[in-house]
Amino acid sequence: MPASLVHRRRPPPAHWRAAVLRATVWAHRWLGVGLGLVMLVWCLSGFVMMYVDYPRLTAEERRLGLAPLDLSQPLADLSASLPAETPLAGFRLEMLGDRPVLRLQPVGGRGPRPGEQMRATPVLLDAVTGQPVAALTAEQVVTLANDAARRSGIAGTALGAELIEADQWTVQNARRHQPLYKVPFNDAAGSVLYVAGASGERVQQTTRWERFWGWLGAVPHWLYPTLLRQQPVLWTQVVIWLSLAGCFLTLAGIIIGLVRLRRRDGSLSVPYRGLWRWHHVSGLVAGLLTLSWVASGLLSMNPWGLLDSEAGGQWRGRLAGTLTGVDAAHALALAPGLALPPDTVMLEAVPLGGRLHLAAVTRDGLIQRFDAGGRPAPLTEAEISDAIAATGSGMAELTLLSEPDDYYYAHKGIVALPVWRAILADAEATRLYIDAGSGALLRAFDAPARQFRWWQDGLHRLDFAWMRARPLWDMLVIPALAAVSLLCATGSWMGLRRLGLKRRRQRSPGRVQRTTMLSNPP
Repeated sequence: MPASLVHRRRPPPAHWRAAVLRATVWAHRWLGVGLGLVMLVWCLSGFVMMYVDYPRLTAEERRLGLAPLDLSQPLADLSASLPAETPLAGFRLEMLGDRPVLRLQPVGGRGPRPGEQMRATPVLLDAVTGQPVAALTAEQVVTLANDAARRSGIAGTALGAELIEADQWTVQNARRHQPLYKVPFNDAAGSVLYVAGASGERVQQTTRWERFWGWLGAVPHWLYPTLLRQQPVLWTQVVIWLSLAGCFLTLAGIIIGLVRLRRRDGSLSVPYRGLWRWHHVSGLVAGLLTLSWVASGLLSMNPWGLLDSEAGGQWRGRLAGTLTGVDAAHALALAPGLALPPDTVMLEAVPLGGRLHLAAVTRDGLIQRFDAGGRPAPLTEAEISDAIAATGSGMAELTLLSEPDDYYYAHKGIVALPVWRAILADAEATRLYIDAGSGALLRAFDAPARQFRWWQDGLHRLDFAWMRARPLWDMLVIPALAAVSLLCATGSWMGLRRLGLKRRRQRSPGRVQRTTMLSNPP
């Protein structure tokens, strides 16, 4: 075939390439005016979040505030009053003031996302009378808060109980715990406890130090002001679309930065001066890191269900089996005869393979497991194998872990060890992590959950096993975050300066200011 007849792809005309570049520059410039400041706030608050998280009441803090379980009084017979067919997600026996109470958690409905389980309203019964416990008064809340504070080591007394709808530190779960009381203390730490009036449970605990750094860290980083976070759908969309815009802004900047590199004597040269030069260089150095952080922050919101996982909710039910009112009544009848460890603060249902087991938890977190007959029943490898086999799933591996692995770990703090790790022989290669003391399922990872761990935790926190040890992680993350902060700070300044110049030109239309590439970026 003659060469003249061979079809060859021609590159787009130069004027089209120039037009696309001009449009990209324009979008990058003006999008960066406002979004650059948001990204700078994300960076600066990220320094704080390296060391201080959003205030939360931990499981350990909750345990420390509980009174030792006192079963000296005769307990109620609930075999007739609890409906046998009522399915329960769980139940536990603990103290509320000087009375043992039974906390029942009914099974909730399915949530809007696959595998998501909505929490039903808990039921609180007096274990002595068998009657529902009435909502607490403000005076009762103060008494309970003082008792919990004393056991937790808070050196102060409650200043009163204020009934609130929500505040900055309870905004996410406030509706579930109404009526909600805020109880400030007069201790040096400025402690504040939050107590659910319907259940008497502490649901949050903060100190002045945590609140201060929370305002500088988690609140701006997550775009978490109360006014916005009270509207979860709106908050989700704001974070998703700002993150998407941030990805576009960063990607456009990387493209412009590479295109604008000049060659002089065979070497690359930056065509800017001053802060524009710093912005260009920091973009070339940290542009991809910035993009990975913004993109992984976007993925943390699981936009449009991209990384939906059913593992946690699905396997918790499949592995444990079904609890009913009959099980709760049987546990309450069994409790007084159990050989509980000293300082037990909670007796909790931990079914496995459809069989009822109870875990006695001490103030220090030690666990003693009992079977349905009241006999001590340490968890065995055979029990786990049988429970998994009962679900119809095969098992490729079952290992007792004494150290964290790539999926079962804590970015800060510690995780419960030892645990059993079961890797299933299913299409997802699902990983189950089972508490070696109680038999409770602690975490589950199917394929989407493992992807989320790497795409979000790995990229966003630079959370990889080889660099997780401190201070190595700090030595790597601080310079990286400083470089991204410099990129965002110089970009924000340039955007605000350009906006100021535009306004001055509008006020003085006869004055035209000439710029060159050496002083200003195009």
